[in-house]
Amino acid sequence: MSRSVTRPVELGTVPTTPLTEAVPLSLCAREPHVPADRLVAEMVPPPRFDSVRFDTYVPDPKQPSQTEAVTVLSSFAAGLGGAHATGSGRRRWFAKKPAAPAAPRGVYLDGGYGVGKTHLLASLWHATPAEPALKAFGTFVELTNLVGALGFQQTVQTLSGHRLLCIDEFELDDPGDTVLVSTLLGRLVDSGVALAATSNTLPGKLGEGRFAAADFLREIQGLSAHFRPLRIDGEDYRHRGLPEAPPPFTDEQVTKAAYAAPGASLDGFPQLLEHLARVHPSRYGALTDGLRAVCLTDVQPVPDQSTALRLVVLADRLYDREIPVLASGLPFDRLFSDEMLKGGYRKKYFRAISRLTALARDAKGLVDQ
Repeated sequence: MSRSVTRPVELGTVPTTPLTEAVPLSLCAREPHVPADRLVAEMVPPPRFDSVRFDTYVPDPKQPSQTEAVTVLSSFAAGLGGAHATGSGRRRWFAKKPAAPAAPRGVYLDGGYGVGKTHLLASLWHATPAEPALKAFGTFVELTNLVGALGFQQTVQTLSGHRLLCIDEFELDDPGDTVLVSTLLGRLVDSGVALAATSNTLPGKLGEGRFAAADFLREIQGLSAHFRPLRIDGEDYRHRGLPEAPPPFTDEQVTKAAYAAPGASLDGFPQLLEHLARVHPSRYGALTDGLRAVCLTDVQPVPDQSTALRLVVLADRLYDREIPVLASGLPFDRLFSDEMLKGGYRKKYFRAISRLTALARDAKGLVDQ
């Protein structure tokens, strides 16, 4: 069935198309509403990591810590094959609370960008011998969004029967998150839930450079006590032996590609940034439902920190779903100001640059179609 929609961006030159021909989708036209039960059901490894396993991880022979990580995590997964700490797969609310474990009941993968931490975390999820409904996988942001959607007590009740909780990109950006996550993970560990997390910051250093971490030292130390740190060294595999990111294309090239590629969206970058402010970050995954490519015109420097952090979340969701990003304007490594790249959120911004660069490479073929 043909459809007519308002063109999502105004450009100097737009391909001439019949009114009955399908035109690109628009992220700015989407305002998804995500029920809380979907947030829980989607706490599984993202599509990009559906098929990863420990034996598909290729350690860099120059980095022995990568081989060690596979060994340690494989053993950790095997050790989760017994009954839940409460004696069953579900929380027994009136049962005697199990004693706190003597040793950390979690592993914490620390390393730079692109060394395969998420690959290993997803492999751990897949290798843990438990039904998918008893394992949860999500980013730190998705976990805090779940608490916002369900409430603290309901989140504890929902996750406490799980065998394993995997938290990707563990970062604390404000004191409220520190207290919230410290309390939540403490309750889950007491319930017998094993933890695994990835980050670019050791657990004892969380919050540094972002807020007055010293004022929340007790909470940070409490978080650190739940994990055994596991360092993974290496260079960003997304750039290992690959060419540099392709330079941005022209508005006309991007627009033409968006019209030619089924399932592509087309938006002006400034307009998209404005739209992200109206959509809660917990819905950014749903914002990309059904998309096969994202086409952006007029990429410009991100104007402020709040906008930049929203863009980081969108970049993560696009990367998880392997959605190519074709863009005109500035290259992605010029999105964030020098001040941002030197500030407390610099690790988020470098991750976003790395992931958007990888997606830009994936999109290069769209122009050649």
